[in-house]
Amino acid sequence: MITIQRVLHRFLFIVLAMCPLVAMNSYADESREDLNKQAAHALQMLIKSNPVAAEFSKIAKATLVFPKIIKAGLVFGGSFGDGVLMKNRSVAGYYRSTGLSWGLQAGAQSYGYVLFLMNDKAMDFLEQSKGWEIGVGPSVVVMTEGAAKNVSTTTIKDDAYAFIFDQQGLMASLSIEGNKITRLQH
Repeated sequence: MITIQRVLHRFLFIVLAMCPLVAMNSYADESREDLNKQAAHALQMLIKSNPVAAEFSKIAKATLVFPKIIKAGLVFGGSFGDGVLMKNRSVAGYYRSTGLSWGLQAGAQSYGYVLFLMNDKAMDFLEQSKGWEIGVGPSVVVMTEGAAKNVSTTTIKDDAYAFIFDQQGLMASLSIEGNKITRLQH
C-alpha cells in the first residue's frame, strides 16, 4: 500500500533530481552569434592541439561542434548544451545535445565535444531523424588518446568520430553515449 508520505518523498526526490536540468536550461539562451564564436574557437583549439582532429576536419562532410555541455547529477542527472553544424566552414544549422542518466553519480562538470561526420549516411541520419541518440544509428567512435594513435585518414571506416575536450568539474566519468542530438528550429 502506498502511503501519502511515500508519494511525497518520491515527488520531492524527483523535484530535487530535476533541479540541475532546470538550471542548465538557462545556459541555452545564449545568442546565435555567441554560439557561433564559441564553436569556431572550440574547433580551432581542438585542431591546433590534436593532429588527428586536424586531419578529420579536412575530410569530414560536416562538423558538429558543442563548445560547452553542462552535466550534473545526484543519482539522477542530465546534460545539456547547444551546438553548431558547420559545412565548408559555414554555419549550416543549430543543434542541442541532451542526456539523462541515473545510477551512482554525484557532481557537476562541463566539457565540449566535436563530432566529425565522415559520410552521407551520417549526414542523412542527422538531417532526417527526429533526434540522433549517440550509440543508435550511424557508428560513432569516441576518440581517446589511444584510439587516436591507431587511426589515420586511410583507415577511417566509421560514420562519425567524436573528440571530447575541455573537461572541467567533479564527476567520476564522462561519456557521450546516450546523448540525443536534435535540430533546433530557429
